[in-house]
Amino acid sequence: MRVRVLGAGIIGLACADELVRRGHRVEVLDPQPGRGASYAAAGMLTPGSEVWHGEESLWRLGLRSRDLWPAYAARLDVPLNAHGTLLVARDHGDLLEVDRQAGLLEASGADVRRLTGRELVEHEPTLTDRLAGGVLLADDPSVDPRAVVSALLSRHRGRLREQRGDLDEGGCDVTVVATGSRLPAPLTHLVRGVRGEVVRVLARDRPRGTVRGWVRGEPVYVVPREGGELVIGATSEEHDDDPVVTVGGVARLLEAARELLPSLDRATFVEAVARDRPGTRDNLPLVGPSGLPGVVLAAGHFRHGVLLAPLTAQLVADHLETGAVEPALDPRRFGGETA
Repeated sequence: MRVRVLGAGIIGLACADELVRRGHRVEVLDPQPGRGASYAAAGMLTPGSEVWHGEESLWRLGLRSRDLWPAYAARLDVPLNAHGTLLVARDHGDLLEVDRQAGLLEASGADVRRLTGRELVEHEPTLTDRLAGGVLLADDPSVDPRAVVSALLSRHRGRLREQRGDLDEGGCDVTVVATGSRLPAPLTHLVRGVRGEVVRVLARDRPRGTVRGWVRGEPVYVVPREGGELVIGATSEEHDDDPVVTVGGVARLLEAARELLPSLDRATFVEAVARDRPGTRDNLPLVGPSGLPGVVLAAGHFRHGVLLAPLTAQLVADHLETGAVEPALDPRRFGGETA
């Protein structure tokens, strides 16, 4: 098929890559390739750390996609951080949140190792010794989304047009819409922007794996990168304006992160970035028929875009070739036509 992909973030590029691998003719359109939500994403491949009641389908899909990542990263020559993920609690109120998460995971059959505050420090010495407890998810790695996007762009630079795409533009058999939090009309209403702010620092003393924690109710994550960088994030704000970095958001992130990792006092500031996560009505992605002839959605991945990228690419390609749709992600699940 002749396929036009709108959007050169991690989802759009992953779809393009999979379609090319299967022999389709692909072009990708984006006025700012790789500068959307993928640019700010932390890259946690942790389906279990955000599972909620009623989201069993997202948990299962996350596991499927996480298991694709080792081979996917190897094919792109991008390293994975395989030191796992720690869920940690600063006080006993926060421990209730960790215990709730652990209980959901244990009920789903996940490998969960509960740790005391002392055991957490033994496992990860950069943590403060004033933790109420936590959980180790040893199978949940992380990846650098900027490195992934860079590798995909290098592979498909000749297929990229740095311009905005148009659903009415001809010359293709099908259009795949992967434009993040801003979908083209008449699909605009399907996705909303949820602002997230991220701070990046350089630190000599840093955790080996991902640390996700709660500090007196404030969620925060710290994700290590090769070369000494740490990505600190977790803000989430519904809004109607363009995403901007705020003093309050940065302050909350740094205060919470420093309580978990005291050595951050000696870290060097690199940058602060804000981007919109693409949320849907039920915060599950939209992957499949849009309701418009020849237009397929790969959108609305909210907090799970990096994790679900390789699986989404396979689902999109399967749909174009066979008509198959993953029921949990079918854009028609809300009833009626989507467009």
